[in-house]
Amino acid sequence: MKLDNTVIAITGGARGLGLAMAQRLGRQGARLALMDMDGDALDEAVSCLHADGIASRGFIVNVADEASVQQAFRDILDALGPVHGLVNNAGIVKDGLLVKAKDGKVEKRLPLQQWQQVIDVNLTGVFLCGREAATQMIEAGHEGVIVNISSISRAGNMGQSNYAAAKAGVVALTTTWAAELARYGIRVGAVAPGFIETDMTASMREDMLEKLTSGVPLRRLGQPEDIAESVAFIMTNEYFTGRVIECDGGLRL
Repeated sequence: MKLDNTVIAITGGARGLGLAMAQRLGRQGARLALMDMDGDALDEAVSCLHADGIASRGFIVNVADEASVQQAFRDILDALGPVHGLVNNAGIVKDGLLVKAKDGKVEKRLPLQQWQQVIDVNLTGVFLCGREAATQMIEAGHEGVIVNISSISRAGNMGQSNYAAAKAGVVALTTTWAAELARYGIRVGAVAPGFIETDMTASMREDMLEKLTSGVPLRRLGQPEDIAESVAFIMTNEYFTGRVIECDGGLRL
């Protein structure tokens, strides 16, 4: 898909990976619908993009809430027209071991609320936004692309039962939707990032960061632009669908 003058929605688009994706796709002529819960951050992101000559608008949304998602996509339709592409990037982490025990006594368990919050945002949010985007593409009668952001943790990672399960589910949605939506000219792909340099990694202790980096064959963290490049590849490669790009520096959990 040629991106010039297309409408691309990006969840979690106000900062970090989402903003890097917006910059990358915007430089190729896409008009961006940035979706996020943080209105102030959205305003800053839109101003930043406009300064670079990139057309964008912000839309406040809670991706875990069906009514909020439906309203946000109606607002995008009214303001920019039907979407041609969607990047399901919004996500949260709330890590914890399934159980933690000492001397044969379980002292702590992963709370259901902590499990559910991550599933709601990282998996249900992908479903809700994907459904709305596909509906708009089909009813507009044009081809489209959905890119879902998974993670290297989809293979399983200690302390991330909720996150790993959600990101594995994202890959399952990707392959399922690719098969279902191909008849409408809609391609669906996924990107599975490894450890990326973000605000979260910047706040880590130096010794922890060095330990994290040492396990990566390339001996460095990835950059948000690396993930944005992977997203742009899926968007523009007309024969890519139903597959996952692993962008992790060669790391395998």
